[in-house]
Amino acid sequence: MMAQTQQPAYRAFTVIKREGQDEYWLPIGAAFPHQSGDGFNVILQALPIPNADGQCKIVLRPPKDEQHDDNDRRPQERSNREENDRRKGQRRER
Repeated sequence: MMAQTQQPAYRAFTVIKREGQDEYWLPIGAAFPHQSGDGFNVILQALPIPNADGQCKIVLRPPKDEQHDDNDRRPQERSNREENDRRKGQRRER
């Protein structure tokens, strides 16, 4: 039997608080459902950094529809490049 590519049920993020700026949601992995339907395998490409209290927080969110326009996404879900491009455009408009 050939293995099928499974889509993640959730994407994993760590939220980075930035002084004087919006929080940044950094994608760090994904969660895939078990074939039995009982539970998930969480695959991380990076680990969150502990906050001042020593806690590491991972937020699981359903994946966004890839066909949505970039303007439909919240700023914290944009990639670094998209966010940097947006900021450059704001500086040029001033």
